[in-house]
Amino acid sequence: MNKHSEPTRPADEQQVTLRSPAELADALPFLMGFHPSDSIVLVALHGGEGRFGGRLRLGIPRSPREWAPVSEQLAACLVEGSERRGSRPDGIVAFLCQDPGEGSTGRGVRDRLQPLAQLIRTGFGGLDIPVHEVLCISDGRFWSYCCPDTRCCPPEGTPLALPGTSVMAAASTYAGIQVRGSLREMEARLEPWRGSPDKAAKQERALDEAAAALVPMILGGGDREEVAASTLRTARGLLDRLAQTPPAPPRRGEGGEGTGGGTDAADDRLITDDEAATVIIGLQDRETRDRAAQWMEGPDAEAALRLWRALARRCVGSYAEHAVPPLTLAGWVAWSCGDEPVARVALGLALRLDPTYTFAQLLHQAFNEGLDPETLRRCMRAERVATAGPVPRRQRQSTTKQARRAMKRVVGKSTIKKAMAKKEAPRTVPSPRSRPGAPGTRGRAAGRAGQKKGTKSGR
Repeated sequence: MNKHSEPTRPADEQQVTLRSPAELADALPFLMGFHPSDSIVLVALHGGEGRFGGRLRLGIPRSPREWAPVSEQLAACLVEGSERRGSRPDGIVAFLCQDPGEGSTGRGVRDRLQPLAQLIRTGFGGLDIPVHEVLCISDGRFWSYCCPDTRCCPPEGTPLALPGTSVMAAASTYAGIQVRGSLREMEARLEPWRGSPDKAAKQERALDEAAAALVPMILGGGDREEVAASTLRTARGLLDRLAQTPPAPPRRGEGGEGTGGGTDAADDRLITDDEAATVIIGLQDRETRDRAAQWMEGPDAEAALRLWRALARRCVGSYAEHAVPPLTLAGWVAWSCGDEPVARVALGLALRLDPTYTFAQLLHQAFNEGLDPETLRRCMRAERVATAGPVPRRQRQSTTKQARRAMKRVVGKSTIKKAMAKKEAPRTVPSPRSRPGAPGTRGRAAGRAGQKKGTKSGR
C-alpha cells in the first residue's frame, strides 16, 4: 500500500495524520466542506510530512478530448498558486469523484476515468512534482489508481467509512468544521427554479418586461445612472426585508445546511417577480453590480447572501446566464464572511455559465490563492466612500477604477490582469433571451427596444 502522512491542522493545537487511501478518502469532505460530485479535486502537499496546502476543484469535463488540456492547466494553476503563497508543492493527492449513471457501476466509472487519472499524473510529472495518490470515489466505494496491491486495494473497491466514524470526522467536529451535504444539494440552492412550469413562466414574463424597459435605458447611457439608482434602491429594500425576517428552518426530513428547502422557499415568497426582475436586469451593468458588492459585511452580509441566492434562482428559462452577477455576488459575500464551501460552489457555478466573467475569475483566483478577503474588502469600502453623496459620475468612475486596479494587484495573476484590462472597456447588457453557449443571441424584449443583437455585460 502507498503510505501517506498528511497532517491537517483544523486548530493550532491539533494534528491528524492520514496514512492510507481509506483515510484520505474519508478526509475529502472535510477538506472541501461538502461531498464533491462530478469533480476533480487536487490537494497540494508540502514538506516531509505532506502537510495539506492549496486545493482546487473542477467539474470533470464530459468529453475525454478535454482531459489532457484541463489536466495541464490544473497542474499549472495549483503549482503557480502554491508558489505565490510561499512554497512549491512537494507532492499532490488527487480525487476523481463521480457517481455511476444508469446501467453503470462504480467500477465502470473507475475504468472510464483511468485515462484522466494518468493525465493528471503526467501533468504534474512534467512539472517535476510527484502525485502520491489518485483515488476514484464512486457509488460509496473508492479505488486507488496508484496502489497495485489487491490485498489492500481490491478490484471491487473498498467501502467508504460510515459518516462520523473516523478519526478525521472526530477531529473536524472538535474543530467546528462542518460538511454541508453534497455538492449537488448546495448547487440546487443557487440554480433556477424547477418543478413548477407556471411559476417559472410567470417569472420569465416579468424578466421580459423588465428587460424591455431597462435595457434601452442602460444602453442609451444617459439614463444608465437612473437605472442604477432604481436597481440599488429596490435591492436595498429587499435586503432590509430579508434582514427583518429570520431564515425559516428547513422542512422536516430535509438535510442540514447544504439543502435549503423550506428556508429558500420562505425567502422566495418575500420577493415578488417584478422586484426580482428589476434587480436581475439592473445587475447586468458592471458599475451597479460593483456598488451592490459593497454589502459584504456586518449586519448586511447574511441578508445579502440570501438575496443574491434568491435572485440566482429567479434566472429561469432563457435568462439562465443572467444569474452570473448574483452568483458572483453570493460567492463574494460568502468568502468575505469566511464561508469557503458556499463561496467555492457559487463562484464555480458563475464560471460554469460564463467562463469569461472577469469579476468571478478575479474572486475565484483570489480565493484559490488563499488571500485574505480583508484586502478586497478595503477596496470595496473605498469604492463605497467614492459612490456616497453627490459625486460627479466621471469622478466616481475614476475612483472605482482605482479600487478595481487595487484588487488586480492583490491577485497579481497575468491571465487575470489581461482579462481585467478588457473589463475597463464600455459594455452592454446581455440579450434578454440569450442562452449560455449560444453562437448568437436575439432577444424578444431587446428587439422591441430596437436592439438587433445582445452582447454580454457586467464583467
